[in-house]
Amino acid sequence: MTILLNVPAGQDLDSAMQSIGADSLSEEHRYGKRPLRGHFLRLTASNDLQPNASGLLVFTQDWKVLRKLTADAAKIEQEYVVEVEGEMIDHGLNRLNHGLTYKGRELPPVKASWQNENRLRFAMKNPQPGVIALFCQAVGLNVVAIRRIRVGGVSIGKVPLGQWRYLSAKEKF
Repeated sequence: MTILLNVPAGQDLDSAMQSIGADSLSEEHRYGKRPLRGHFLRLTASNDLQPNASGLLVFTQDWKVLRKLTADAAKIEQEYVVEVEGEMIDHGLNRLNHGLTYKGRELPPVKASWQNENRLRFAMKNPQPGVIALFCQAVGLNVVAIRRIRVGGVSIGKVPLGQWRYLSAKEKF
């Protein structure tokens, strides 16, 4: 059993896991599987969010899913929407897409694009904690909010904040 939770910013893993229950199942996803008590036992969080980020968090009982998300973390792309403020330096987007150096550290290239005038979309593999904030600081932007919307081929979709849905049989990480 694999559960996809839309976690509010700043919520730790323990409180996120405790928020999973039959009453927090997304209204739009109440068809098909009926939540059973056994679905909420022995859940393991597969990958943590960036610091102070909201969005998709995966909890699973399936060792194959857990192995895929941990052992193959460097191969699985994650997508984030980052609300920013400030003025981006000249050619900042090109620098993000081709890699840059921040305080002497080489940062890996990412796929970055503007979603609108104050939101950037990042797609990257195995982002280290805090790296998105470093990317933004390196191009003159301040992070207001970070939200993970996708891990591999699985999106959080329209699940409201603080609610969850089951991973469907058709979805693959």
